[in-house]
Amino acid sequence: MEIILLQKVDNLGDLGEKVNVKSGYGRNFLIPSGKAVPATEDNVKIFEERRAELEKDAAEKLKVAEARQAKLDGLEVSITCKAGEEGRLFGSVGTADISKIVAEAGVELAKKEVLLPNGAFRVAGEYEVDLHLHADVNAKIKLTIVPEA
Repeated sequence: MEIILLQKVDNLGDLGEKVNVKSGYGRNFLIPSGKAVPATEDNVKIFEERRAELEKDAAEKLKVAEARQAKLDGLEVSITCKAGEEGRLFGSVGTADISKIVAEAGVELAKKEVLLPNGAFRVAGEYEVDLHLHADVNAKIKLTIVPEA
């Protein structure tokens, strides 16, 4: 299925590119979420008319993400959790907990922007957490999990 991207999509392409994707990915995710439209002649004409507007929106989103990155990079947050001996937590610290603690520190952060490739943290300690704020913007924060007796 050939589509036109209306915004930059990770590992796929940039704004305005015509790309071929599997029909299920296009029909079930990209088109309903507003990230793409089918590459028909009519849609190509409509896209070319709206291109400047879409590029302006993309530039604004990038600028906002870069401003958030400046606030977040190097931010140190800590969270206290109940833990047993040897620092193992009763439960875990996941994306929702991290986004909540960062929001309390003064910067809005959605839980989908927190990347935990190895899953939630289950042991007390210090960790670097990657944040994916935009297709081109990433940040790192330092998370300290303090055990509570």
